[in-house]
Amino acid sequence: MTLALMFVTVILAHAQMGNQRLNPVTFTSQLKTDGSANAEIVFSGKIQAGWHIYSTNIPDGGPTSATFNVGKLEGVELVGKLTPRGKEISTHDPLFDMQLRYFEGSVQFVQKIKFTKPDYKIEGYLEYGACNDQNCMPPTAVDFNKSGKSPAVAEGKAGKGAKAATEAAATADNATATTAETAAAAEQEGEALAAQRADSLAQADSAAASVLSDADKDALWQPVVKQLQQLGGSNDLSSHGLFYIFFMGLVGGLLALVMPCIWPIIPMTVSFFLKRAKDDKRKGIRDAVTYGISIIVIYLGLGLLVTAIFGPSTLNALSTNAVFNVFIFLLLVIFAVSFFGWFEIKLPDSWANAVDSKAGNATGLLSIFLMAFTLVLVSFSCTAPIIGLLLVETVTSGNWVGPAVGMFGFALALAVPFTLFAMFPTLMKKSPKSGSWMNQIKVVLGFVELAFSLKFLSVADLAYGWHLMDREVFLSLWIVIFLALGCYLIGWLKFRTDEIGGDLRKPMPVPAIMLGLCSLAFTVYMIPGLWGAPCKAVSAFAPPINTQDFNLNTKTVEAKYTNYEAGMAAAKTLGKPVLIDFTGFGCVNCRKMEAAVWTDPQVADKLTKDYVLISLFVDDKTPLPEQIKVMDNGQQRTLRTVGDKWSYLQSHKFGANAQPFYVAVDNAGNPLTASHSYKEDVADYLDFLNKGLDAYKAN
Repeated sequence: MTLALMFVTVILAHAQMGNQRLNPVTFTSQLKTDGSANAEIVFSGKIQAGWHIYSTNIPDGGPTSATFNVGKLEGVELVGKLTPRGKEISTHDPLFDMQLRYFEGSVQFVQKIKFTKPDYKIEGYLEYGACNDQNCMPPTAVDFNKSGKSPAVAEGKAGKGAKAATEAAATADNATATTAETAAAAEQEGEALAAQRADSLAQADSAAASVLSDADKDALWQPVVKQLQQLGGSNDLSSHGLFYIFFMGLVGGLLALVMPCIWPIIPMTVSFFLKRAKDDKRKGIRDAVTYGISIIVIYLGLGLLVTAIFGPSTLNALSTNAVFNVFIFLLLVIFAVSFFGWFEIKLPDSWANAVDSKAGNATGLLSIFLMAFTLVLVSFSCTAPIIGLLLVETVTSGNWVGPAVGMFGFALALAVPFTLFAMFPTLMKKSPKSGSWMNQIKVVLGFVELAFSLKFLSVADLAYGWHLMDREVFLSLWIVIFLALGCYLIGWLKFRTDEIGGDLRKPMPVPAIMLGLCSLAFTVYMIPGLWGAPCKAVSAFAPPINTQDFNLNTKTVEAKYTNYEAGMAAAKTLGKPVLIDFTGFGCVNCRKMEAAVWTDPQVADKLTKDYVLISLFVDDKTPLPEQIKVMDNGQQRTLRTVGDKWSYLQSHKFGANAQPFYVAVDNAGNPLTASHSYKEDVADYLDFLNKGLDAYKAN
């Protein structure tokens, strides 16, 4: 047992060392020629599971489209627009209210070109946007620089060079004129917006210059990655920490102990170990410990088997897969109705009898292991729904060690009591007697599984844009479920299985009635949510508030500052802490956070009154007055736009590159608490803001 605990501890420590720098996409580029004047610039991308890259020509107001941007073209002209190749997925996104197209796994983007002169030079870059279910990357550039002799030179050696060169030159002149006209039209169309943004930038820089010295500005850009890591910056492993998953497994194991099918195994266990330890008590204790470890090994093996079957990358992808989430919804509904007594999930009795007889005939460690396996088989009818819910939660967390850690917690809670029964058989006399209370626990768990199942249906609904499980529908169903649960615990609602083991007219015990009142109170708590109340206790489960058709809570929060230095200067003058919001115009998950969390009245008050909020858009296309070349993560990077500048700030100073990303800092740019990323949990976000305020006041 100690070795198993050490094993899981090592796994936990290793998994928590998550790096906030994400690199979910790798691109290679090449120039493909066929000996003629026509060629292709091909960008080939490999995409990690769970991530996707948006296609070309996404409408304005949506995520970042894939585009090919020209820096310098000599002896070459572009032919047509950037074209995607691969399996394109199209789905309706409710937040942007548009049809979005993207690629998973792999993609190619192709830009056709035509050589117009014997010598050519191409300087440009592919820009793309990538997201998963929790984070979005800033617009990322893949540089392409190439020069040389065009294949048209070979044609010239055959006696056609002069003519080809003349035609190419004429074509190039026409292309240049056409490109110039197009650029002029685009420039004229966006002239007003560009001028407005330039004025805003100039005003922001002027305001910052009046408050901050050059030394202050330099200090604001100093990296604070180590300080942030020491504060426990958010990791990207999953929405649930591993200790949470372990605790959930532990609770599941404790619940399994009070299931009706577990209790018949206790006398079987006691009898088995009494026979083995008649003469040698020390041997009996050793066998009992071996028995407990065998139970842990079997259940831990089940968790590792799930991971091995699906694989680490597939586990992450499953968390956002709509078909898988619908399957899990149906599976949990089946588990729930099984607990309600409609039918029983049961393995063939012959399996358990066969293993039990072999355990009695075998000797040594094999007999003990077979006895533990008998426990697993006999208890399957009661533990399967609990194990199913546990594995569903850990698998869809996207964490490769989640199933193993969760099953270890489950097995530990189940193994310890049986180990004690094996060591000290007299404990059986002191254990509580079975009865109708066991069936009541099963029914209560049925209601809980039914409620949890709706979470997975909601994920699929959001992915496909069905609008079947909007927030008010979800809350309505939860209100009905917990109302029925309260009525059952008080004794107003009965199931057929309640006839077993007692008089239906017998009142419910006091603890059950108290829990029933809590369930009814929770029901009343959720009712205002139908009109837009935040209902923080269910914010992590319910769909985003922007899916609600009727919402009286229309308060929105917008940052007053979109310039880092200007916002920091204002915060220094006001004597307030700063919340930096690294976001994007096309960041889906940023909009989810703003709609589901920032609209909460308490969160909104803190953001507007207690903090200076700075929103830095990493996809802002406003050109910088001068391009800046920097070293970022060991590679040279060219900052061309305002968005590039804020993206570099996030990676250079805070060691992160995914959005949304929130960090609370003091007036010198030092972090006050751990960073925060995507998590639609109002209570958790409030805790993050309060920790930052407390740290600022303490300083």
